[in-house]
Amino acid sequence: MEWETVIGLEIHTQLATKTKIFSGAPTEYGAEPNTQACAVDLGLPGVLPVLNKEAVSMAAKFGLAIGAKVASRSVFARKNYFYPDLPKGYQISQYELPIVEKGSIEIELEDGSTKTIGVTRAHLEEDAGKSLHEDFHGMTGIDLNRAGTPLLEIVSEPDMRSAKEAVAYMKKMHSLVRYLGISDGNMQEGSFRCDANVSVRPKGQKEFGTRAELKNINSFRFVERAINFEVERQIDLIESGGKVMQETRLYDANKHETRSMRSKEEAMDYRYFPDPDLLPVEVHAEDIERIRKTLPELPDEKKHRFAKDYGLSTYDASVLTASREIADYYESVVKQTGDAKLSANWVMGDLSAMLNRDNKDIADSPVSADMLGGMLKRMQDNTISGKIAKEVFEAMWNGEGAADAIIDKKGLKQITDTSAIEAEIDKVIAENPGQVEQYKAGKDKLIGFFVGQVMKAMGGKANPGQLNELLKKKLS
Repeated sequence: MEWETVIGLEIHTQLATKTKIFSGAPTEYGAEPNTQACAVDLGLPGVLPVLNKEAVSMAAKFGLAIGAKVASRSVFARKNYFYPDLPKGYQISQYELPIVEKGSIEIELEDGSTKTIGVTRAHLEEDAGKSLHEDFHGMTGIDLNRAGTPLLEIVSEPDMRSAKEAVAYMKKMHSLVRYLGISDGNMQEGSFRCDANVSVRPKGQKEFGTRAELKNINSFRFVERAINFEVERQIDLIESGGKVMQETRLYDANKHETRSMRSKEEAMDYRYFPDPDLLPVEVHAEDIERIRKTLPELPDEKKHRFAKDYGLSTYDASVLTASREIADYYESVVKQTGDAKLSANWVMGDLSAMLNRDNKDIADSPVSADMLGGMLKRMQDNTISGKIAKEVFEAMWNGEGAADAIIDKKGLKQITDTSAIEAEIDKVIAENPGQVEQYKAGKDKLIGFFVGQVMKAMGGKANPGQLNELLKKKLS
């Protein structure tokens, strides 16, 4: 039997506010455990929550960016459950009346086609604390620093049909929240994580199968692996006569498996009711227009502009607009060089390779956009060749200064003196009569051999264009 996978994602995005959603406690990452949870976050008697207006603005900004309806009235509810890292015994979230409803984003598939994924809703809520299971000798430690941190939970429609589509959607959403400046999207720190709802059904069947929810996955690679494993598990289970249970499962990246955590709760199990301590949230039309004016150029708009203004391929434009920081870096380089393709090749090539090698973000690149642009200008004016440029770039990356200083210090200026190049060509021709005869007999590819020999003799400093031209004249 042929099976179809059905996937929906719930993405939890930590909003980049300086304080928590209902208190003035800070949200900075990395503080000593339990030093950033105040009386409000702990739900101590006699304290009341006060809504952080900036969190509302950020949620509305997101809604406008995905073409969704930003509700003029939304309501906070209490989601009741008991867990050690939930000190109040309930989580404040939005249930029946969320702040954002019915939007969509477009993802690009591997074959270059696009697909629209619906966004059911996005609602505001507070994060819980964190249970720590290591280093406590059989016990569990509770860190409540995260308690009360503002989250935007983004719930997709079940529109994805493969793990790769789910990853493409997650990456697009990650890029979008960072473009908007509403989240740093740091997956290692838990600022961007997702739950995946996965089910299978016979191909052609309209009804959905029973779904399992995979909890708290915080990397693109693990999302793909977890979904693929879960799909195989469900198919094997059904084909062997079993039945998929609606449950919450945990993905273990070390063992590459999903395992059952608990049976999946329904909304009624949480006994939702409007929070009596919080008024309904009202967002007026003038507020929405004010927020709309703060929207930056969004990823799709930037991609189309890059393709149009810089003559880049769709692929190149997609890579260079994957994050706002990369796009800004690239445009800074282009302003200096005036050469869109040369700049794209270096940003997507050598720069990206070094960032990946050293596991750095572009914001932490030792080579700034000005430094890279300055080096490329030395290529354009023939001060250095492309080969020497790689040596200069490596030196810049290692902190040896700007391109001009490195070129002078290491004596890397290209030799453009025709007589000096001709002298080396004559030597190479004299020393390789056999190859000269073969070249004259029609083995044109041997030109590469002669170029290599001259370059070797001149320490790679001969101007490649001049060298090729002079060689062909001499050999003919």
